[in-house]
Amino acid sequence: MYSPLPKSLTIKQSKINGLGLFATENIDQGTNLGMSHVKLGEQIIRTPLGGFINHRGDANCVKVSLHANGTEPPHKRWNLVTIKDINIGDELTLRYTFYHI
Repeated sequence: MYSPLPKSLTIKQSKINGLGLFATENIDQGTNLGMSHVKLGEQIIRTPLGGFINHRGDANCVKVSLHANGTEPPHKRWNLVTIKDINIGDELTLRYTFYHI
């Protein structure tokens, strides 16, 4: 069955801004949580991971760039990867690079 988020994450009220992504279980550093953004032509589209993650200068996640080979034109996508161990209840954060804050 499709789920817009990994089972280790949920969306709830954030102290940073609006809604955010929170860990429902411990997540190890280096975990690939899935696709957060995809670029189709000149447009960048956010998935639920990209749409609900909040900005923080001292982020615990990064976007890792991937290229979808064999597509015309080639599509670029980014996956969300943890750069720190994340504990149950922690909010996942990302340093924004696509948007001005």
